[in-house]
Amino acid sequence: MSTLNPTAGARPAAVAPRDTILGQPNALFVLFFTEMWERFSYYGMRALLVLFLVSEVGKGGWGWTRADATSLYGWYTGLVYLTPILGGYLADRVLGTRRSVLWGGFVIAAGHAALFMETVPTFYLGLALIILGTGLFKPNISAIVGQLYGKDNEGQRDGGYTLFYMGVNAGAFFGISLCGYIGEKVSWNLGFGLAGAFMVLGALQFWFSRSLFGAIGEKLDADKAAALAKAEATDDTPEHVVADRLKAIVVFSFFTIFFWFAFEQAGGSMTIFAADYTDRQLAGTSGLVFKLINTAMTVVPLAILSWLLLRLYRNTGGKVWLANLSLAVAFAGLWGLCFWMLGREFMMEQSEVPATWFGVLNSFFIVVLAPAFSKMWEDKWNPSGPVKFGVGLILLGLGFAALAYGASGIAPGAKTAQVSMMWLTLAYLLHTMGELCVSPVGLSYISKLAPARLLGLMFGVWFLNSAIANWVAGKTGSYIDHISSTYSMSTFFMIFFVVPCAAGLVLIGLRPLMKKWMHGVH
Repeated sequence: MSTLNPTAGARPAAVAPRDTILGQPNALFVLFFTEMWERFSYYGMRALLVLFLVSEVGKGGWGWTRADATSLYGWYTGLVYLTPILGGYLADRVLGTRRSVLWGGFVIAAGHAALFMETVPTFYLGLALIILGTGLFKPNISAIVGQLYGKDNEGQRDGGYTLFYMGVNAGAFFGISLCGYIGEKVSWNLGFGLAGAFMVLGALQFWFSRSLFGAIGEKLDADKAAALAKAEATDDTPEHVVADRLKAIVVFSFFTIFFWFAFEQAGGSMTIFAADYTDRQLAGTSGLVFKLINTAMTVVPLAILSWLLLRLYRNTGGKVWLANLSLAVAFAGLWGLCFWMLGREFMMEQSEVPATWFGVLNSFFIVVLAPAFSKMWEDKWNPSGPVKFGVGLILLGLGFAALAYGASGIAPGAKTAQVSMMWLTLAYLLHTMGELCVSPVGLSYISKLAPARLLGLMFGVWFLNSAIANWVAGKTGSYIDHISSTYSMSTFFMIFFVVPCAAGLVLIGLRPLMKKWMHGVH
């Protein structure tokens, strides 16, 4: 591989700061917090979208059918993952990854401002802006993470991506928790609009921290472009090796379709299952226990994130004080909103668990389990990529097997039921373990396998397959009423057990071929 990264500058050994947090460069945690606020906005809005669309007009919703709502959800989430192809291209050729991330963050914030206005035209405008902003933001921040690692710290790459993925899910956790709570229990438009301010602060802290990145992520000028082309031309990696590694990326990306088409039921059919088929009423001792658990689930991750913020300030405070000030303001707002939400719930005699709350479980389990998985990959068990992917797909399928079993008592065609919350909780735990085997590992493999000049584009290809999966997720989720009426709710969930498990076994079987194509990359 070239000694230059895809958008500009030398490898991080020459520019990265020497101070570290948890053995990782400071710059990783700038990206960690930037991605956290972007995912706060995306998952907070995603948690509300289907519920808002199917809610009665008298309750502020649009009164859509489940089929129409999940279909729009599929189109929206599919396009969110399609635009990164264009975003990766623009970063590689025009803007550079750093400016792409910055402008993407501001466009996303504008989208949330449009959603807040609560009119039909601004609602669709808001969706469009979030789609476009995510296209600029998402592939390029992942590419910058990969550019933090070179020959001197290559062994930290997988752990770095796993920690970065913890930031992704920390944002999702608080986005779903706060936006979901405010949207369901206070006002839909406040829930949609909340994340805009946090996204602005996140984009600002990223820009104010740019000195920590050196030349990483800058736009290539003519001289640097010529140097990159020369380095690629003199790279001793044979062309057939490059071609084989690109094939491996395509295979990994293709199999993510089978993962995300099932996993993304979380925002569609699983949210409907939580709202209409799950017993969410808690009173007396059970209500108090839930409030205490919810408080711990909220305060402990927030305390951990605040500790990371303090570590980052200790290492970089004087160098990027405006960035740290932006983060401090954001965290002050986050603490205030969390205490308001928790206090409001403790004042109520009877609790109804919000349907969106179950989506928080995925993010909570990620934050709790990500360090353990990172340590496992480094010290205990580090199988090849195809095996990690295959195990992840099988774990995902087992989560839906748990849901299918829990739903086995629901009569065909029933519109409501009172299934125990235990089954959704178990499903989200297994889904999270599967996700940790697939998503951060996949991002790491792309950064290791792709030639430097195509890194942004290869991340775009990864997200293209995610786009296909999200669209398929919406279309299959729209059949929840038809399949559950014709057969059963259990049969509906069994589809998402069989398909991922079969795909996982096939990918594990492809391990010898994939190992050959990767040419020594583990």
